[in-house]
Amino acid sequence: MQHQWKKAFAIIFSGQIFSILTTSMVQFSIIWHLTETTGSASVLMIAGLAGFLPQAILGPFIGVWLDRWNRKKTMIIADSAIAFFSLVLGLYFFFGEPSLAFVYLILMIRSIASAFHAPAFQAAIPLLAPEEQLTRVAGWQQMVFSFSNVIGPALGIAVYSATSLGTVLFLDVAGALIANIMLLFVSIHQPKTETLQTPSFLNEFKLGWDAFIKVKPIVLITMATAVFGIVFMPLATLFPFMTLSYFGRGGYSASIVEAVFGIGMIIGGVMLSVLASKWKDITYMSLSLALIGLTCVVSGLLSKEAFVLFVILSFFMGSAAPFFNGPYMAMIQRAFEPAMLGRVISLVTSVMLLSSPIGLLLAGPIVNRYGVQVWFFWSGVVIILTGIFIFFRFKRMRVEL
Repeated sequence: MQHQWKKAFAIIFSGQIFSILTTSMVQFSIIWHLTETTGSASVLMIAGLAGFLPQAILGPFIGVWLDRWNRKKTMIIADSAIAFFSLVLGLYFFFGEPSLAFVYLILMIRSIASAFHAPAFQAAIPLLAPEEQLTRVAGWQQMVFSFSNVIGPALGIAVYSATSLGTVLFLDVAGALIANIMLLFVSIHQPKTETLQTPSFLNEFKLGWDAFIKVKPIVLITMATAVFGIVFMPLATLFPFMTLSYFGRGGYSASIVEAVFGIGMIIGGVMLSVLASKWKDITYMSLSLALIGLTCVVSGLLSKEAFVLFVILSFFMGSAAPFFNGPYMAMIQRAFEPAMLGRVISLVTSVMLLSSPIGLLLAGPIVNRYGVQVWFFWSGVVIILTGIFIFFRFKRMRVEL
């Protein structure tokens, strides 16, 4: 049994490396293309909204279908849809320059498909791994994600510079195909759903909502995560803008920052998988927020000649990230029955994603008026305060999650 679940994850993650790698290449290349061709933070914010908002709005409702459908088939179909629209956009770039409106539209459609894929994958994990290993698996998942994001920006900018954005998008199609083929070799047993006299979308949605609000610690940490998302998620879009507009560097420097951040995430993921049972999950999460916040504050105070120090801070910021993301998802996976996880994970994912557009809407005008470094500084202050809040709040509640 021990060997079987590890073998299953080895197969799944080996395929996901290619899919996440090519997705990382596409995301970075699109952001850099928009940065290079428009030089507008507002355009970047709109692109971010197009990528986040559909997933955030649809997420809570999609969870009902996720708990009804076969999770492996859902992942395959969703990933195939993402790949198809990468192909469409790639063909458009291959034959000419699409309008910004068309790029936004494709990003929105990809976001809808992602709303099915990501929660289906997270909800499938407890069906494969023992409960006591969920935090360790989260560490593995962070390593796979981080490894792909180390190579992705560098490869993305290299392929983009040597050929075109269309070529990068074509590679995304190949990555999804490999991930789907590997999934075919894994058996994921569908959990038994609750029995209802009359199947009803609204009743099933209400069951998921009721299950979520009953676990008060998860509600609290989700609210804190939303605050974190508002101030931190815009930074994912603003990193290249910081490199270009503040430090005056080019695309390769921007890819170095992304790569160093990813290397930090790999090391953080390794550490999390090794130290998974040493401390409580909430301790890891609080320390993670404290370190991320501190690096953001210092980044906002750097001079324009301190690009090397910014790269170093990006490493520590990346190394802290898995200690928040991994334990948080493991807490959720342990707290709810597998038959309910699709709805709960979709709901909390939507809360986090919905906080991102709010942050993007705030960040665009502020960055355009006061500079990108101002957003780095004040986001760091808020993140540190959030980490302090959840640590002492959970200590007072004395919960075991």
